[in-house]
Amino acid sequence: MIFERVVRPMLFRVGGGDAEAAHEFALRRLAGLSRMPAALAAVRARYAVRAPRTVFGVRFPNPVGLAAGMDKDGVALPAWPALGFGFVEVGTVTARPQPGNDRPRLFRLRDSEAVVNGMGFNNAGAEALAARLAALPRPIGVPLGISLGKSKVTPLAEAVEDYRASYRVLRAHGDYFAVNVSSPNTPGLRSLQDRTHLDALLAALVGEKPVLVKIAPDLTEPAIAELLEVCLARGAAGVIATNTTLARDGLAPVDQARGALTGGMSGRPLAARAREVVAFVHRETGGRLPIVGVGGIVDPDDAARMMDAGASLVQLFTGFIYRGPALVRAAARTAAAAPGKVPSR
Repeated sequence: MIFERVVRPMLFRVGGGDAEAAHEFALRRLAGLSRMPAALAAVRARYAVRAPRTVFGVRFPNPVGLAAGMDKDGVALPAWPALGFGFVEVGTVTARPQPGNDRPRLFRLRDSEAVVNGMGFNNAGAEALAARLAALPRPIGVPLGISLGKSKVTPLAEAVEDYRASYRVLRAHGDYFAVNVSSPNTPGLRSLQDRTHLDALLAALVGEKPVLVKIAPDLTEPAIAELLEVCLARGAAGVIATNTTLARDGLAPVDQARGALTGGMSGRPLAARAREVVAFVHRETGGRLPIVGVGGIVDPDDAARMMDAGASLVQLFTGFIYRGPALVRAAARTAAAAPGKVPSR
């Protein structure tokens, strides 16, 4: 494939192999593509797949989405549907602009088809994202999700108001909202997954737009079960399973020495655990709660297995880095052929 033979090697050389420099370079190119309607149409003709389904009241052109973190500030939004994605999730965005953690903070583990990121919610802030979304000349043509996180400087005791501030600014622009309480890169954030904190957070946010909760793969099953009780009681629209992991299981031998890198790991080594969590959520809720499955989808069969485990939709991040838009197209076709689990609620 052209991406794997030509484009990926070129991107992996950008910045002397610096993964974040390559990410920024790719976003700039995609932002340029977003301003070229004829080029977008040509790309769309090659990669777009129609396999519509409705989940939590939102109509999706196909069940494969772009996960949060790839385009935090929404700088290349028209490009993603052209590359085949059936929905796009921007962010994670915080109420206040913040630079994130110190560089280097993004690392490729190539032999494992994995990425370790310690980004720390670097983004331009909710106001800047709202302004960019308001200025789009036309809708992007697929549902837009917005992932919300806590500003690093905000104390945990004030977290609810911090999330609510972002939601108020962005409410008009998102088709759904993801509450990110599971990133390992903001101190104390994962404590917001416990019953008391999550209950207060969902009480403040659940309303006119679908609100989903993004959970960590490192939670025990009893902790996930408790979280799901809150989600069901408070009317959450669904769960995104999973975020990145602090575990380092499944790394190729050549990558073992880099397993101590700080941050959450995504990619192929996460696949089995992500499916386990999806299957547990589906069983525990009796299929009542829609699941967006994410984690370790690096080939089309991974997408089908995630749907078989209980997901209604899937998202790509690391798999897209390693396999490019051909994976999006193939995964959309394969996932569409899988029945998936689309609750009626």
